[in-house]
Amino acid sequence: MKILLTGATGYIGKRLLPILVAQGHQVICCVRDKNRFYIHTDFLQKVQVIEVDFLEKETLTAIPADIDAAFYLIHSMSGSNTNYDELESISASNFTERINQTQAQQILYLSGIVNDKSLSKHLSSRKNVESILAKSIVPLTTLRAGIIVGSGSASFEIIRDLVNKLPVMITPKWLNTKCQPIAINDVLEFLSKSLLNPVTYNQSFDIGGPDILTYKEMLLAFAEAKNLKRYIFTIPVMTPKLSSYWLYFVTSTSYKLASALVSSMKVEVICNDHRINELLQVKPMTYKQALSRALIKVEEDKVASSWKDSLVSGRFNRNISAHLKVPKKDCYIDRRKKEIENRDYTIDRIWSIGGETGWYYGDWLWSLRGFIDKLFGGVGLRRGRTNKHDIHSGDALDFWRVLYANKQEGKLILYAEMKLPGEAWLEFKIIHNTLYQAATFKPKGILGKLYWYSVLPFHGFIFNGMLNKLIK
Repeated sequence: MKILLTGATGYIGKRLLPILVAQGHQVICCVRDKNRFYIHTDFLQKVQVIEVDFLEKETLTAIPADIDAAFYLIHSMSGSNTNYDELESISASNFTERINQTQAQQILYLSGIVNDKSLSKHLSSRKNVESILAKSIVPLTTLRAGIIVGSGSASFEIIRDLVNKLPVMITPKWLNTKCQPIAINDVLEFLSKSLLNPVTYNQSFDIGGPDILTYKEMLLAFAEAKNLKRYIFTIPVMTPKLSSYWLYFVTSTSYKLASALVSSMKVEVICNDHRINELLQVKPMTYKQALSRALIKVEEDKVASSWKDSLVSGRFNRNISAHLKVPKKDCYIDRRKKEIENRDYTIDRIWSIGGETGWYYGDWLWSLRGFIDKLFGGVGLRRGRTNKHDIHSGDALDFWRVLYANKQEGKLILYAEMKLPGEAWLEFKIIHNTLYQAATFKPKGILGKLYWYSVLPFHGFIFNGMLNKLIK
């Protein structure tokens, strides 16, 4: 079948794609920017990539009319726009209008569990999107999930950060809220088994694992899985804003996502029924099993996708293509070069930079810069990287975003997502037997110029030391 996959660069979309390909489907991936979408060479014959922005109706004409089904996996809860609910409504309306003009037999939508009268803003938005999609002449299947547990998921990363970093936690009272977590593998199985399955048409299903737990119990279970002793105390006086800042400073999440999560975590998300388990013959795994599987993936460096790689985890408000050409005019540039002895060795070092590996030289200064960035509302260094030795365009890399990564060319371009009075790029490229390294800064006003000269004394120390470590 020919399947349309929206949200193809997202956490779920990246994991669903290989499953659809393995099932023999031809997959049409909708992306806003082709430059940040990596396709495995094994999938090239089965995947077509089209550029679509669902906020711009005219771009939807790129969607072919002969599709058989469509996955709607677009969410914006952690975006920088405070009116993301309005934007989600526009996207859903534009999608519905276009899908009505195709041969599609089904729309599949992954939503959130909404069985509480008092919903958070993002859950209300998802419910509204579901209502819009239901108006389509194409049958809709909605799967509603709560906390998704898997390597790279926002929930898993936040739990891991809290447990790993805090032996004793003084936490807000919403940690006693109950929820029903589900493993990412089970979410993918429900989605793939619902595809073009008539028994799921025009219906909504809650999907969840067998365990109903409080967030506190989830944290303690993670600590047990890691053989860590942790103590958690809840207090009633922490306001939503303080709670959001608590999550933001301790974990790798953005403040916008932390705020949205805090709002949602006050609402119980428990499945109303489990009809779909029998309909599709799926037996969801327990929370402990989901944790165990996620931890193995992390330890083996086989994380298939991460929420951090979505653009909303940083400062991006434009496509990567808009930043790909590094400017020269009105810029300050720190250029360095060095002859290399072993090209493969240097490439491997460059492709492993950041995250747990660090920056090879002056790591304490990089950490200090990340801490300062976090204080001023930036992303800091805590995002790390999804894989230790593999990076692609669009990936997050500490407080950088990967704009371009080509091993054969020996070229890597990073764009700074830290708080800056201007824009910054960091480039590595190998030409013949020479490694060229360039840090480019385009200042914004007098403050930008002052910033450049204030950090200039550190450049010789950091960048020269890093360059030497990359070649030997």
